[in-house]
Amino acid sequence: MLDLYYAPTPNGQKLRLYLEEAGLPYRLVPVSLSKGEQFDPAFLRIAPNNKIPALLDHAPADGGAPLPMFESGAMLLYLAEKSGFGLPNSERARNEAVQWLFWQMAGLGPMAGQAGYFCVYAPEQVPFAIERYTRELARLYGVLDRHLAGRDWIAGEYSIADIACYPWIVPHAAHQQDLAAFPHVRRWFEAIAGRPATRRAYADVEDVYAVRGAPVKA
Repeated sequence: MLDLYYAPTPNGQKLRLYLEEAGLPYRLVPVSLSKGEQFDPAFLRIAPNNKIPALLDHAPADGGAPLPMFESGAMLLYLAEKSGFGLPNSERARNEAVQWLFWQMAGLGPMAGQAGYFCVYAPEQVPFAIERYTRELARLYGVLDRHLAGRDWIAGEYSIADIACYPWIVPHAAHQQDLAAFPHVRRWFEAIAGRPATRRAYADVEDVYAVRGAPVKA
């Protein structure tokens, strides 16, 4: 059994989407970011960076004590290697999936997060910041759009690269991105949205950018 310490942010949704796709048994452990529960000592023992998601594997492969994990990209790699789902078999395709996973962690996620903050949550409008982050996010959408031309999935088959990127494209409207300008991303996005596992993972998830308000405690 896996415990997923979770809030319905894009990073939280990555792990929930993976677990639904892989069919792994898991238990959601909600973490209220607005209440600061990510700073509780018990949570910090699992996630020392006080960020969700975090994972506790009660049946690690080495047969030892429950294994705590933090950082969503590391968790996706760990689960894919353990379960056999989400990493291509060929070395080249596997390498491609890992590269795009790191691209999401280093580029798409951070820039989308900044765009979301300044477009929705910032207590005052900062035009320079909005323009800076939405422009860079549009550039990253373009990178992904060009890569997806002529292919269904990022690494040739559906993988942790797709699962990592999709939740950060979900709030594209709030991030001031128009998918009509990125037809290959839009086709890919709609294909993932229609998957049964995606519907399950998002069935009870509200749009965190729907209402302007104070950001969660950092």
